[in-house]
Amino acid sequence: MRTKDLSYWLFLAPVLLALSMVVILPLCLGIYYSFTNWNGIETGGFIGFENYINVFSDKKFMDAMWFTVKFSVVSIILINLIGLSLALIVTSRIKSSNFLRTIFFMPNLIGGLILGFIWQFIFMKVFDGIGSLMGVESLQGWLSTTETGFWGLVILMSWQMSGYIMVIYIAYLEGVPHELLEAAEIDGASPFQRLRYIVLPLVAPAFTVSMFLTLSNTFKLYDQNLSLTAGGPYNSTQMVAMEIFKTAFVELNMSYAQAKAVIFFIIVAAISLTQVYINKKREVEL
Repeated sequence: MRTKDLSYWLFLAPVLLALSMVVILPLCLGIYYSFTNWNGIETGGFIGFENYINVFSDKKFMDAMWFTVKFSVVSIILINLIGLSLALIVTSRIKSSNFLRTIFFMPNLIGGLILGFIWQFIFMKVFDGIGSLMGVESLQGWLSTTETGFWGLVILMSWQMSGYIMVIYIAYLEGVPHELLEAAEIDGASPFQRLRYIVLPLVAPAFTVSMFLTLSNTFKLYDQNLSLTAGGPYNSTQMVAMEIFKTAFVELNMSYAQAKAVIFFIIVAAISLTQVYINKKREVEL
């Protein structure tokens, strides 16, 4: 028994060490620095909750937070709807299902910066060309306004993550017993009724996982935001991660940026854990 216990901890030790060095220790140091006037080189003096108090009166941070929340809500809904729809398509016994799975998942393999530059070219060059050719003014000057920048980010994120979320839904859809679906069909249930009363309740755990992943990824988005809009025009499409980065490395206000990061971490963690709790409770009720 002791040998098994020793081998268990020996194998687990590298993982725990890496987790401590990369996640836990930087988090603790970051929380400490947020209570100081650290400038990136010298720690400075302890100033208590001054940085945290200033955050809540920082208009740029609050605007970025509001934009991030709106973007996350819309993106989460669209990504999960598209991902579930794609999963239903590729599990419907069509001949090209394996090929379609590969095609739908491929956007997730492209890096965030590259993806942002690709869609920037599409929105600014392709859309502008189509708009000029067809006389559609709404397609011209795309990304030049807050509204089009917002939807540009939503489209980019939905295109990238839908295939990844599709894989999660596929795993649960393929576990739905065909006998139940066949019995419901014999009893006269329509495709919509089979989807609503049999398929969706049985894949409820997939919603918990997918919601958590999409929520965390959309809230902490940075690469795509940087390469697609760079926060423009006039920082109106700037998300929280970019706003914190600018505070730290452009304004060189490290401790203040760290306080923003701690608050952002608490907000995302609270929302994520609440979502998991609600969905888990719903799974039990179903």
